[in-house]
Amino acid sequence: MTHHEHPDAALVRQGYEAFSKGDMEALGALLTSDCTHHAPGTTRFGGHFKGRDNVLGMYRDMVEYTGGTFRVELDGVFADGRGHVISTHKWFAEHGDRGIEMRGALFFTLVGGKASDIDECVEDIAELDAFMSLDD
Repeated sequence: MTHHEHPDAALVRQGYEAFSKGDMEALGALLTSDCTHHAPGTTRFGGHFKGRDNVLGMYRDMVEYTGGTFRVELDGVFADGRGHVISTHKWFAEHGDRGIEMRGALFFTLVGGKASDIDECVEDIAELDAFMSLDD
């Protein structure tokens, strides 16, 4: 069987690659200027981040909070051919003497070959909040 990846799935893979390399310029080029990332939880990393600069700023803050240890292993990318993509992954991070490992997923809405909306889901919101609020 031949696997032909849909262009929308390829775009999401490019985003994961750019994030993994810390290439926020390349990642930003894949987002609309008015994109929104909806993140779960009640910490400063949870909520609705509107606009490319705010989304990228949240990503930078998360990398800084985890001392550069934040990393993601992409599991799967699934496109519907109508501008929606779901990705599944496992992410890992450390802060101080504490570490976390969690499965998650992102639901992308794409417009004009760029992500305009990203909805994030995680395996355990309470654990996420506990980890992301260690300094509070």
